[in-house]
Amino acid sequence: MNAAELAANPAAAERVVHDLNLDPRLPFDDHAFDAVTCCVSVDYLTRPIDVFRDVARVLRPGGVFACTFSNRCFPTKAIRGWLATDDRGHVAIVEAYFELSGEFEPPVSQLRNPGARGDPLFAVWATVPHRPPAESHDRRLGGDDRAP
Repeated sequence: MNAAELAANPAAAERVVHDLNLDPRLPFDDHAFDAVTCCVSVDYLTRPIDVFRDVARVLRPGGVFACTFSNRCFPTKAIRGWLATDDRGHVAIVEAYFELSGEFEPPVSQLRNPGARGDPLFAVWATVPHRPPAESHDRRLGGDDRAP
């Protein structure tokens, strides 16, 4: 969303404009949130695995990341793989993002009203496992695994 769209929401206490395609690192501290949502935007991410890994960084252990989407998009913004598949394929893509990030428990999916008139809603979500505090985000991103 852009600044004008965010400003139109009087319920938002804070607003952050950040292009995840330019910089997939979220501008938040580690373990800052209990839950993160991505609503009708997962199909536009050009570096989704990096984004999913960073979402895991900002979630507290046991925190949930939920991605919701429909069968509609802006074709000029969506990634090619999204445009090349159907509703079930979209769910499989998002499930793969969770799995390939290596940061979440196995994802859960729900398809509501697939094939029905109107707007179907699809959701894929997963939780961050409880990890020992010694494991850092830098190591999970492929940093040096050697002991100091």
